[in-house]
Amino acid sequence: MNSRGMKVSELARRSGVTAEAIRHYTDKGLLLAKRDPVNGYKIYQTADVGRVRFIRQAKQLGLKLAEIGQVLSHADKGVSPCAGVYDMIQAKIEENRCRLNELEALQIRMKNALNQWCAMPDKVPCGGAFCCLIESVEGIADGV
Repeated sequence: MNSRGMKVSELARRSGVTAEAIRHYTDKGLLLAKRDPVNGYKIYQTADVGRVRFIRQAKQLGLKLAEIGQVLSHADKGVSPCAGVYDMIQAKIEENRCRLNELEALQIRMKNALNQWCAMPDKVPCGGAFCCLIESVEGIADGV
């Protein structure tokens, strides 16, 4: 790193992400780069390594980039975002619980379908049929 800061590739290497991720985070406003007056390259500061690591950790907790942007914005203003993060994570836990329930129901439907299909021949589609195996499944809710 030179005294003016780091280029995209150096920040990516030091923070363990791709250069494309650094560019994406910059485009989304999560990172702020200055321009090198000599060559016009985007230049990042040492503190941005920690910021990128924070972004990675927040993503591992299921936060979306827009949500991470809100957290960083509060922190940049000197306002603790922790209460808001707590609420976000609590809501995501409930969303995950619902998604898990949906996946469990899907898993049961798929296993039941396989069991039902074991006794059926693999027929060539005829007339209005696309796949007899799929069309034989009963009890699938509309719109699912």
